Amino acid sequence: MTRSSQKTGGDFLAKKSDVNKLRADLPALSDVLVVEDETLDAERLKATLRVMFGYELEVRRASTAASAVDCVMDRQPDLVFLDDILKPSDNATQTIPFLRRANYNGPIIVISSQVTRNRRKELLDAGASDVIHKDDVDSEELAESMIRVLKPGNTAGETASARSKAKKS
Repeated sequence: MTRSSQKTGGDFLAKKSDVNKLRADLPALSDVLVVEDETLDAERLKATLRVMFGYELEVRRASTAASAVDCVMDRQPDLVFLDDILKPSDNATQTIPFLRRANYNGPIIVISSQVTRNRRKELLDAGASDVIHKDDVDSEELAESMIRVLKPGNTAGETASARSKAKKS
């Protein structure tokens, strides 16, 4: 292992400090819905959210599009993290309209292992608020994504493509 790839306690504390600074820009969250069919990925995301927000944040999980709709109808979350590909045959472009029809108007951050420029555009056009790559799920990337979709001045559910168009005009 090379010296440059080794992590130190100082690196960890610096990153944690950066995340706390980013988190300070976020509104208070009390309920997040994670829509993920893979238990390991769902637990990883939940653990990352716990590091960021502690146990005050309720993190609910749905493993199918149907159970996600049920969760939203039961209680509106502040934020939804949605896996792009849900087994056996659902994907985020199909699931987002179901969530919206269930009267969920908040932000949806899609987590995808297939982020390309075209796929990102498809997801944003379908109503996603932001898209991040599954390999990039860490506290820093989540905080930055949540700031993009939750910071004051952005309306909940507003897509990144809509914000981009508004900036150009």
